[in-house]
Amino acid sequence: MTLINKESPNSLALDLSERIRHRIQSAEFTDGDFFLTEAELAEEYNVSRRIAREAVNRLCALGLLEGRKRKGLIVRHPDPVEVWANCLPSLARSPEKLADLAHFRYALEVGAIELAIKNASEEQITQLAALAEEFQQTAGTPEDRPRRIEVERQFHGLILEMSGSPIIADMQKLLATLFENSYPARETPVLTEETNQRIIWQHFELVDAIKDRDVERARSVMRSHLKYLLFTPPETT
Repeated sequence: MTLINKESPNSLALDLSERIRHRIQSAEFTDGDFFLTEAELAEEYNVSRRIAREAVNRLCALGLLEGRKRKGLIVRHPDPVEVWANCLPSLARSPEKLADLAHFRYALEVGAIELAIKNASEEQITQLAALAEEFQQTAGTPEDRPRRIEVERQFHGLILEMSGSPIIADMQKLLATLFENSYPARETPVLTEETNQRIIWQHFELVDAIKDRDVERARSVMRSHLKYLLFTPPETT
């Protein structure tokens, strides 16, 4: 029997959930393996059923366990992108958290450019060039703004797909959708002609840098293109 120190109920449940998580990971369970029941956990760790249930609920929320009626608990290997998808709406509720996520997106896209250049196929580069052309066509017309945003999403999504990492590509899609719905800059009126031309040039320059397999040039352009993500949230009083 494993004993847990007598502390507050919240501390006990958190401590138990961490012990269970470590036990699952150390034992190298496969997805779908049966674990224990809440009753067996309560007995083994010498805690109440309520504490055991709360600890299990924490792990179920993370996707590490799944409860089955009359069968007990099943070990799961959660999809990290799915976990993020469930957490993002809560994480973006304040300007400070939104700024943190913006910085994360910046780091993700700038950091992935090297992998994209290494792994991009000629077909993908051709597709990217076509998206740059379409972006240019929609950039100066206000009524085309929804299509412009969609082309921009496809352009960046394709670069992340070039990395060869499904997790990186899927994370970018989640973050792009989040910022389309939450980021204040998306509510900005029509861009100036100078800004439009600069953004258009950045798209074509990224295509050329990737085509030339020039990591430093591509990284430099991507930094400039995404610098709007490095905003500072307004101070709250």
